[in-house]
Amino acid sequence: MICYISLGSNLDYPIVQLQTALDAFNSDSKIILLHTSAFYQSKALTLSNTPPQNDYINAVAKVGTTLSAEQLLKKLNEIEASQGRERNEKWGARTLDLDILLYGQLQIQTENLVIPHSQMKYRNFVIHPLFEIAGDINIPGLGELKSLSEKMNWDGLHKIETPLIR
Repeated sequence: MICYISLGSNLDYPIVQLQTALDAFNSDSKIILLHTSAFYQSKALTLSNTPPQNDYINAVAKVGTTLSAEQLLKKLNEIEASQGRERNEKWGARTLDLDILLYGQLQIQTENLVIPHSQMKYRNFVIHPLFEIAGDINIPGLGELKSLSEKMNWDGLHKIETPLIR
């Protein structure tokens, strides 16, 4: 199955966190990293009563997998945990955030998983990197990615040059 995964980090060397996560995708024989967007810097989304956070580094990856959507979610949670992710507060700072954006053309809604990702249409740090690597796709329930990208602002989002650190 072809899937798209968003990556984000704003703690503990975010560029390294994203690169380490991309490497981890290939450490599982059931996941193949096919393509990665550029890295983007974005302003942190925070709740009104929380302290300011560092900017995020974001990207989107295209992977092929034989894992089910639930198995893939479990694997992503394991990668997050291995990189120090703690789930203390909603929209809190984090070493790594991995979200399944799309799982083929399936629409999935379970207690633990909503695909397509329920908030992706509101997030420029998801739509623009996704368009970069998959501009011609249709998103179930949302329509053409190209149209979403054309309507999406670039406020606070900047493509960055990222030297690969391995």
